[in-house]
Amino acid sequence: MGFWIFMTIMNLLIPIIMIGFGSYSSKNAPKDINHIFGYRTSMSMKNKETWEFAHHHSGRIWLKVGWIMLIVSSIAMLFVIGNDINIVGTLGLILCVIQVIALIASIVPTEKALKRNFDENGNRRR
Repeated sequence: MGFWIFMTIMNLLIPIIMIGFGSYSSKNAPKDINHIFGYRTSMSMKNKETWEFAHHHSGRIWLKVGWIMLIVSSIAMLFVIGNDINIVGTLGLILCVIQVIALIASIVPTEKALKRNFDENGNRRR
């Protein structure tokens, strides 16, 4: 049971972090464009407008995906409560891989939205 509790907590960390950062980013982009914190791609770092747009857009995605993953992961872990450590560990690994893929995949719609709204120099399209 202790391992199940540990794996459940670990599998809820990524969705909780996505919800937290998504909620924050959808409302407030970091003040300055930087190479340490925030949504950092070459397109998002063109200027202040692309920086804020990328954070607001990716924040909304992270918020939605985070909630979906939190619910799905919670339900999935309930199905293996009391099972063998190998089953719990395998499901935990599968959930973690899916969560990381979703986290990385959120870059694609944000970059598409940036290209749809800004030209290659970071100027807003009319």
